[in-house]
Amino acid sequence: MAAPRPGSTHRPLSEINVTPFVDVALVLLIIFMVTAPMMQQGIDVDLPETTTQPLRMREEPLILTVQKSGKYYLARKEIPDSELRAKLEAIFAGQDKKEIFLRADQDVAYKWVVRALAAAREAGATKLGMVTEPES
Repeated sequence: MAAPRPGSTHRPLSEINVTPFVDVALVLLIIFMVTAPMMQQGIDVDLPETTTQPLRMREEPLILTVQKSGKYYLARKEIPDSELRAKLEAIFAGQDKKEIFLRADQDVAYKWVVRALAAAREAGATKLGMVTEPES
């Protein structure tokens, strides 16, 4: 390499080419936009809306879902009404934190929600939370 001439202002070009980075970032963005809706699974219920802020959870919570028809789902698996308490007792037997979140359709009959709450309390739940949607 030739030595620079005295008084010369030319310096070596040291810019990073960001075009490949932007290309990869856009491809990843498109992939995440396409796959994100597929990641949401669960039982379809119409949640009531409230003005509360969402809870920040570290672990996967135990969720009991009550559909409008009165069917119970525990961790996305249908549980008959007669077996609900026994299933919850078995789950809580191996846990330190005995908390459960109730997702109930806003049009579900009150008796199904009360039965779910009673089964959770009888099974040993120490904390009960209600899942809602933010108001729009």
